[in-house]
Amino acid sequence: MSTAEPILLTPGPLTTSSRTRQAMMVDWGSWDDRFNQLTASLCEQLLAIINGADSHHCVPLQGSGTFAVEAAIGTLVPRDGKVLVLINGAYGKRLAKICEVLGRSFSTFETAEDEPTTAADVDRLLRADASITHVALIHCETSTGILNPLADIAHVIEQHGKRLIIDAMSSFGALPIDAQDVPFDALIAASGKCLEGVPGMGFVFARKEALASAAGNSHSLAMDLFDQHTYMAKTGQWRFTPPTHVVAALHEALLQYNEEGGLPARHQRYANNCQVLLEDMARLGLRSFLPAAIQAPIIVTFHAPKDPRYQFKEFYERVKAKGFILYPGKLTQVETFRVGCIGHVNQAEMHAAVAAVAEVLREMEVIDI
Repeated sequence: MSTAEPILLTPGPLTTSSRTRQAMMVDWGSWDDRFNQLTASLCEQLLAIINGADSHHCVPLQGSGTFAVEAAIGTLVPRDGKVLVLINGAYGKRLAKICEVLGRSFSTFETAEDEPTTAADVDRLLRADASITHVALIHCETSTGILNPLADIAHVIEQHGKRLIIDAMSSFGALPIDAQDVPFDALIAASGKCLEGVPGMGFVFARKEALASAAGNSHSLAMDLFDQHTYMAKTGQWRFTPPTHVVAALHEALLQYNEEGGLPARHQRYANNCQVLLEDMARLGLRSFLPAAIQAPIIVTFHAPKDPRYQFKEFYERVKAKGFILYPGKLTQVETFRVGCIGHVNQAEMHAAVAAVAEVLREMEVIDI
């Protein structure tokens, strides 16, 4: 990063490498064979991360991760289906809102923002309502950083003969998910998260049989994953204008991902970042919202200092002036702020970020620090 550019300690968009940014300096023809090969290579590499080439298709889609979530629900849940939405944060609530807007029948199960949904909860809910056809789950809830027990929940859903849709926006590429061990109809992620690409492209790993039977389900032309996949399989091209520069950047980011050592290495770097962050902030007296057992190494929510001189906006601007962009809290009952552990950053930059936080809180004369 140029010293003039702040480091983004956010859950995406996030700090990217110079190689990834440089990849966007080339213009691509959207129907050109070289670009089609780039898309095909991208999908192949993405499928490899989840060991999903035999069982799932990778369907890329223009837009942010939320576009892909809406496309997955709209395409893979029949219009007479019913979705059980598991909620312990803002993005679970967004899933429910998507079902409402699309006119899909749904029910919700909500736990506290620091309480994971359990497999026992899901088993009980599915026993109580036979009309449920699909369960939608946030793997890592970005509003807090909480990690839900995906594998256990997935196996309960399979035992009931139901279908699972996973929002893995903040976990894919850093936390292991094997499509041969975790049964799901859809897993959804995006370019601007743990793969360290730039925002603008979502993608859905759709179980081949589920996608094949999804013709006519979608409420939308642009978000119809069945049509998108059918057209791409036939022609090698996107149906509508693709985000060419975003695709090129993600392809370059994946080359670096594999050079680094793939998922194990990416997970380890983020885990190291998270450990540094938690330890250094604890020395300042700043407490994390979640206990360690359910804290994913993606983003950490911290309790704000209990001092009338602390105001997040001033805090944010002062930390930004020192070279780091943080994230506001997203909890309704507790005042917090969030610090991301992901992106093209390492332990040294995490130490520097906490040092900047300490300087700012001293400048603001916040007495807790």
